[in-house]
Amino acid sequence: MSRVAKNPVTVPAGVEVKFGTDAIIIKGKNGELSLPLTDNVAIELNDGQLTFTAKDNSKQANAMSGTARALVNNMVKGVSEGFEKKLQLIG
Repeated sequence: MSRVAKNPVTVPAGVEVKFGTDAIIIKGKNGELSLPLTDNVAIELNDGQLTFTAKDNSKQANAMSGTARALVNNMVKGVSEGFEKKLQLIG
């Protein structure tokens, strides 16, 4: 299993997660995002946490489990907190 995929994604209050066999849809106060899923990643929702596991021991499945976790984490942050850019002016 990927090191990134080992960490679960915490779903905050006010964020709704729906997933099936082909896509995951995340809705929050800032909008709705969807991501098509691959066949070699399994997603489970338990107690407000999403966990990602590779369905087989292939290198591709391992890599895609970590990639899917990172993308879904960014989606959850986007619909709950929104995008923020901080600049530092030095000089």
